[in-house]
Amino acid sequence: MSQSLPVVAVASLGGTISMTPSDAAGGVVPTLDAEQLARSVPGLSEVATIRTASLRQLPSASLRYDDLMETLAWAEAQVCDGAAGVVLTQGTDTLEETAFLLDLFWKLPAPLIVTGAMRAPQAAGADGPANLLAAVRTATHSDSAGRGVLVVMNDTVHYARWVSKGDSLAVQAFVSHDGGVAARVVEGRPTFFHAPPARPAPLARPVRAWPKVALVTAVLGDEGELAELAVKAGYEAVVIAAQGAGHVSFGFAGRIGELTAQVPVVIASRASAGATASQTYGYVGAEIDLVRRGAHMSGWLSALKSRLLVSALLASGVGAGEVGEALANWSKLTRQ
Repeated sequence: MSQSLPVVAVASLGGTISMTPSDAAGGVVPTLDAEQLARSVPGLSEVATIRTASLRQLPSASLRYDDLMETLAWAEAQVCDGAAGVVLTQGTDTLEETAFLLDLFWKLPAPLIVTGAMRAPQAAGADGPANLLAAVRTATHSDSAGRGVLVVMNDTVHYARWVSKGDSLAVQAFVSHDGGVAARVVEGRPTFFHAPPARPAPLARPVRAWPKVALVTAVLGDEGELAELAVKAGYEAVVIAAQGAGHVSFGFAGRIGELTAQVPVVIASRASAGATASQTYGYVGAEIDLVRRGAHMSGWLSALKSRLLVSALLASGVGAGEVGEALANWSKLTRQ
């Protein structure tokens, strides 16, 4: 008697993986639904029994928080209904952000996989079918359980915590600089390099409207006016992608001291890898000075993901005074 195949729920949100040419638009636009994507993958039906749903048909830059919360609820319902894992297809432009946001709330041991494509389906060497097949194979593998949200692209498995888009157009676009990749998919099986990491408890679901949290990049000659204007415009927190290990100019530091009395201010690094410092530099505008002024250092968490974490914390009812402790918990290197 043949063993029955595991069930994997696949939902499409749009993105390049679903795009076909449009004469009216002058380029490719999202058109293919989840069922069409699944049918385009050779051998997929031999890996799992696929349940499909088309939740959105959007370029990923236009996905909203509410879209993702509805997707999260759908994914949880699929697991409760017997799915061994869930795969989401979407655009790659915001994939590192959406995967991390989902990871903040994902509470089930079953794997939630996010994938997409760098080339549209009609392009020579389209990568979407291979990425979807690798994602489903990863979703069905027992070693994928308990690892939170994973990103599968180009036969490489990344943790949502570490992954970032490192190239705008290349097929090998996604990297995990500091924490390293989670696994490689070889001969149809993901090979994980480490045991599942300890993860913080998932956040409570939002209890209020999502807040506006500004992300401001500190640049040469910057005195921090944009950060000040953001708070005046009603933003409830500010994340600063600072120079180096978390440094700003003298003038910017003065403004941060004023802003921390009004909203949470988080200092991240604008570099593509590395953590913020905590006790190395003591000059005005460096990390020791900024912490004294009331700012929180992001540690190993990137500026993009720091912004998402602060947004999710405030939406979940965490008070502004508790943001620093929660940020420290999620930004640890090993998630212990």
